Amino acid sequence: MEYSPPPLFKQGAPARVKVTVFAFISIALLMIDARVQVLSSVRKVAGTVLYPLQMAALMPRDALANMGGYLSSVSSLKQEVRDLKIEQVAVAEKLQQAQLQSTENAQLRKLLGAREHVPVKTMLGEILYDARDSATRKIVLDRGSQHGAALGQPVIDNAGVVGQVTRVFPFTSEVTLLTDREQAIPVQVLRNGLRSVAYGRGQSGTLDLRFVAPNADIQVGDVLITSGMDGVYPAGLAVAKVSKVETSGAGAFGGVVCQPLAGIDRNRHLLILTSAPQLPQRPDDEPPVPAKKNLQKMAPIKEGAVPIVADAPKTPPAKTDAIPAKSAATPARVGATPVKAAATPARTSATPARAATPVPAPAAPAPAATPAPAPKDTNR
Repeated sequence: MEYSPPPLFKQGAPARVKVTVFAFISIALLMIDARVQVLSSVRKVAGTVLYPLQMAALMPRDALANMGGYLSSVSSLKQEVRDLKIEQVAVAEKLQQAQLQSTENAQLRKLLGAREHVPVKTMLGEILYDARDSATRKIVLDRGSQHGAALGQPVIDNAGVVGQVTRVFPFTSEVTLLTDREQAIPVQVLRNGLRSVAYGRGQSGTLDLRFVAPNADIQVGDVLITSGMDGVYPAGLAVAKVSKVETSGAGAFGGVVCQPLAGIDRNRHLLILTSAPQLPQRPDDEPPVPAKKNLQKMAPIKEGAVPIVADAPKTPPAKTDAIPAKSAATPARVGATPVKAAATPARTSATPARAATPVPAPAAPAPAATPAPAPKDTNR
């Protein structure tokens, strides 16, 4: 039995011969392509046909590369999101600080503008905190006696009056707001000049004009300014605006509710008026009139008698020759009282002030004339 390999394993030419033949064929093709370039179209067709196979072969590699890039991009994006959130918080804080500074700058500019229109010296102060007593309307400023603050100094802002300094410490001072129940300020209606006094209403944050006549010329929307009558607040500072006018038919007075114009609960910086307004000096009181001593009692004046002036200037004693004329006018009366008539000249010389206005004798006897009775002689 003859042994022979199967057809699959049959060997033709030796392998070295095959390699040599194919190598020469490749070199020939390369030389032909380089010289004549007749295989470019064949190469394009081959590349087009083999491109799907090439992409299918590269898919596993591309999938692994894309998966690694995806995972790395997700982690980087998460880190970037965390960094952006932290940066956003910092930017928001800076934005709030910038807005606060912008608001403060705007308010300070307004205060500087108000300072130029106030006729007295001012000092800038910052609100530190509210007073501890919640039932009162008070604030604490960062200006004290070491900075020039004193009791009674008014406190204003760019819109109007805020309050008054009521307590002073070395480095801080307490200000009572206008809306406090124990605070009052003299005001004047800007429209017609009507004067009144505004009182605080406590926690309601409004002012009240008390004891206003029902027919007073006050309307809703009227602006109230300081009248300057107290010598503490300069005249012309804005205080409040009338928001409600109440008329009581039963009572004799009406009620007027006002809303303060100043930023009592909003502003952070205020102006303290460190000098009082310049007012003319009060006139000196008149000296008391000294009491007159040794004044004689005035006798009652009868009808038809001539009054005697007590404060007439002193004159020499009147002559007594006019008295007989009086006696001649009334002979019966003189004859009835001869002693009193005789004593009249002596008393006249003793008290010349009372005889300063002698009564002249009439030209003719007139029975209708009745002379004044002679004063009684107290010596008897």
